[in-house]
Amino acid sequence: MPVSKTLLISAGLFFAVIFSAFVILTNNHSTPPAHIGGPFQMTTHLGANINEQDLTGKPFLVFFGYTHCPDVCHTTLFEMSEILRALGPNAKINALFVTVDPERDSAEVLKDYLSNFDSRIIGVTGTRSQLESMLREYRIYAKRAPGNNIDYTVDHTTVVYLMDKNGHFVSPFDVSRRPYDAARDIEKYL
Repeated sequence: MPVSKTLLISAGLFFAVIFSAFVILTNNHSTPPAHIGGPFQMTTHLGANINEQDLTGKPFLVFFGYTHCPDVCHTTLFEMSEILRALGPNAKINALFVTVDPERDSAEVLKDYLSNFDSRIIGVTGTRSQLESMLREYRIYAKRAPGNNIDYTVDHTTVVYLMDKNGHFVSPFDVSRRPYDAARDIEKYL
């Protein structure tokens, strides 16, 4: 018994409509951003208290590292400085460098270290418990590597986050590309 052409076309159209509806419904639901960031209470490299509310009103970059880092930290801070320079001196943006080694990185040590980079980068330190809380909020791994009490390294996550004007996570931010291109991406959030 042959199946009529009309029945085949109708069945094909029916499945096409169902499939299209499925695609439309599943693509309209955007995935919510990961929960990164949150409340913290720390100290800046200038000795002032800082918390998440102090950063509202401007987007900000945040990077966790330490001053005794042998390579990636100073490279990342240099790249952040170049992006800030490309944004211009009047750009309404913050940038944080949060130490993962508060035992060695006092406010004074951070101040001296950051004198090599853009002055808009704010060094952040605090007690070990303050830092642990912030590490959890930002989903950062940091663990002191074996070694003596003076000369040791800290294994840590090396991501730079872009946060919006309200302190909400936007995305991991690639600072290793051309500063002009990175600056144009940040301008969307100014």
